[in-house]
Amino acid sequence: MTRTPPVYTYDADDPSYRADTAVTEVDDLLARVEAWVAGDVDPDDQAELRTLLEQARRTDVRSQDARAAVLDELRDRFAGDLAFGTAGLRGRMAAGPHRMNRAVVTRAAAGLGAFLHDEVGPGARVVVGYDARHRSERFALDTAEVLTAAGAQVLLMPKAWPTPVLAFAVRHLDADAGVMVTASHNPPADNGYKVYLGGRVVTDAGQGAQIVPPFDASIAAAIDAAPPAADVARAPSGWTVLDRSVARAYLDTLGRWADDGPRRLRIVTTALHGVGGAMLSRALGEAGFRDVVPVEEQFAPDPTFGSVAFPNPEEPGAIDMALALAQDAGADLVIANDPDADRCAVAVLDPSVGTHQGAETARSNGWRMLHGDEVGALLGEEVAASAPPGSVLASSIVSSRLLARVAAAHGLEHRTTLTGFKWISRVDGLVYGYEEALGYCVDPATVRDKDGISAAVVVARLAARLHAEGRTLLDALDDLARTHGLHLTDQVSARFSDLSEIPATMERLRARPPRVLGGIGVRDVVDLSRGQGGLPPTDGVLLRADDDTRVIVRPSGTEPKVKCYLEVVVPVDADASHDAVVGARVRARAHLDAVAADVRRALGL
Repeated sequence: MTRTPPVYTYDADDPSYRADTAVTEVDDLLARVEAWVAGDVDPDDQAELRTLLEQARRTDVRSQDARAAVLDELRDRFAGDLAFGTAGLRGRMAAGPHRMNRAVVTRAAAGLGAFLHDEVGPGARVVVGYDARHRSERFALDTAEVLTAAGAQVLLMPKAWPTPVLAFAVRHLDADAGVMVTASHNPPADNGYKVYLGGRVVTDAGQGAQIVPPFDASIAAAIDAAPPAADVARAPSGWTVLDRSVARAYLDTLGRWADDGPRRLRIVTTALHGVGGAMLSRALGEAGFRDVVPVEEQFAPDPTFGSVAFPNPEEPGAIDMALALAQDAGADLVIANDPDADRCAVAVLDPSVGTHQGAETARSNGWRMLHGDEVGALLGEEVAASAPPGSVLASSIVSSRLLARVAAAHGLEHRTTLTGFKWISRVDGLVYGYEEALGYCVDPATVRDKDGISAAVVVARLAARLHAEGRTLLDALDDLARTHGLHLTDQVSARFSDLSEIPATMERLRARPPRVLGGIGVRDVVDLSRGQGGLPPTDGVLLRADDDTRVIVRPSGTEPKVKCYLEVVVPVDADASHDAVVGARVRARAHLDAVAADVRRALGL
């Protein structure tokens, strides 16, 4: 018989340590698995773990490699609890405490219920929504059952709807909290759990926004104190299933963007297999856009996201089907939502980037997606033009500095926040906020979060008005360059399979930052973990060159990535011709590429 040798862990300074009483690491792991199985609430998850336990206990020599792989898998699944923070929960769906599953969701709901009871007493009102991913509806029902048993008044969405509808409902229904079961644009194997607070819990400008400290820590502590999932009380009924009037009320708020302006525009849309297809079509139709052509293969919700490798509009190839349809249909505009429709991507025909080399494609003809900062500036200008005095525009620290110049030109204030709409949406006096990762909030009075549906309506309205003038969104971007200088942004990112490499990469950058960016000397190196410009500390490094080129490097909050946000600014004359602006873009692009190369070298990518 082959036995795994015991692995002893001890404190050498502790005289009470005795090797003969130490528990082996493997025995301890398997005991924790057994305890979790006993406290689980899902028969399939229990069976999955029992199978892994059986494989982990096999001792014949031929199965040792397989056994080692199983033990590694169990170590990963039981490497602590799935962390609950300002992004809520997000992770791969599987059994075990370090995965998304019914047991984890049950304890999360129990913790949220206990937190709400401490904050407002019995009867807290909670809205629960979900997307169309695998298990999302089941996780939402688990949440409704647990919160109802905890004394909350639970209002459950009647079907899989976009995240912005849930965010809207928190304020519209005066709820104390909202839960959205979604993993947004993550891979199909993932799911997540977002928490919003409002009503009597948060009464300031952050009412209806996602959680921030110290709320996240308080809820996390309550989750830690929750019993095993099988011991959490559940109600068999007692919650209210909302009707479609909530969605109707949400769509009615988009009427603020209705006007008598032109609507002659052919728009191709894609939902990327998410839940936004029908809602976006309805919103555009009610706004007067009759020539809307959806990508049919990606219109209906599909939790496998069958036609895309990664359901994020920012990822290469994600919107290729929409671009191809736009080319074939002679469209004027492409609008793409991510799977939960809180983000909005925009693509246009840009002849300056067409190549006509090799096989003819939509991209070779010049179809390209606008960068999030380009759309952010266009929407900012659109909102600022009619905003009342005292209004505030806001953007995240990694977004372009162009929005600050737009605000100043209209006599408005601008605020810079940490990354994430949980920060942007709670700015006092906010009328518009955005972050470069395709997130835009054009109506914070009703939705205090990014909203890909309302942003799509405003982009379409702007594009139609320009189209009637014989102009495009690209011409509007040229106007902004003439007024404020050409701001060109891009991103360098690296995905890591070994998560320990992420902090190591950040420390390496802090210890040895680059001395030049694109051939220009670096003027400032700011460690954002010490706070900067009145912002709370965050893990990141800001580099600024003598020509005002800026680079910010930070770990992603939702993916195993290190992201580098690059921006160069090139002066443009106020009366510059179209060709002069194009030339400025070419120079800016070359400089940005040189900066990106220096950043990659500095990070060892």
